[in-house]
Amino acid sequence: MSKIIETNAISKVYKMGDNIVNALQSITISIERGEYVAFMGPSGSGKSTLMNIVGCLDSPTAGTYMLNNQLVSEMTENELAAIRNKEIGFVFQTFNLLPRASALENVALPLIYAGYRKSDREEIAMSVLESVNLGDRHHHKPNELSGGQRQRVAIARALVNKPSIILADEPTGNLDTKTSYDIMNLFQALHDKGNTIILVTHEDDIAHYSHRIIRLRDGLIESDRKNENVTRNPAMAEAAQ
Repeated sequence: MSKIIETNAISKVYKMGDNIVNALQSITISIERGEYVAFMGPSGSGKSTLMNIVGCLDSPTAGTYMLNNQLVSEMTENELAAIRNKEIGFVFQTFNLLPRASALENVALPLIYAGYRKSDREEIAMSVLESVNLGDRHHHKPNELSGGQRQRVAIARALVNKPSIILADEPTGNLDTKTSYDIMNLFQALHDKGNTIILVTHEDDIAHYSHRIIRLRDGLIESDRKNENVTRNPAMAEAAQ
């Protein structure tokens, strides 16, 4: 495997009035292509800040970040936007869907930026919606869907460009147990297909679906260990069949 993500002594400092917050302090990690990694830690540990930097949504105050052998700090805003749209699929706890757009339109949105024709966008988006069992709800807007359905739309949108990296920030935080199983099963299937998965969570049971757990506390790496007991829930295995 080759390194897809490599950070070297990155830090992130926020100024809030007279206060200085060291959100990240000299974080050095490398993630191989095809790994399934969880960033864990309590609220304020820096795990979401690290995810935002890895996802090119934010820039470090100091240090370097290499993504696919490219020095991110030397990229223009347009280049960063292109990398986000092509290489990274985002899944958030709050879904981040356009409220006035249908499920199909939400899923197809990244394809607009990628330059696909409308007919191709709709065909591809519909195929991905069907893969998450929402083909029959493609005309529904987010407020007409349940929380679990909205998250599946968000996952379909993350998948539509066939990204090499999936970044999921507390993806099961607002969901019931069965839907959480469905989503974690989907992430496992994506990993099995070769995708690099980065999961941000404060829940131990969710983190243990990953193959490596990086724990953060107070902006520092507390531990970085291989998960020797990867969770594979029988109910999820049955759902995949």
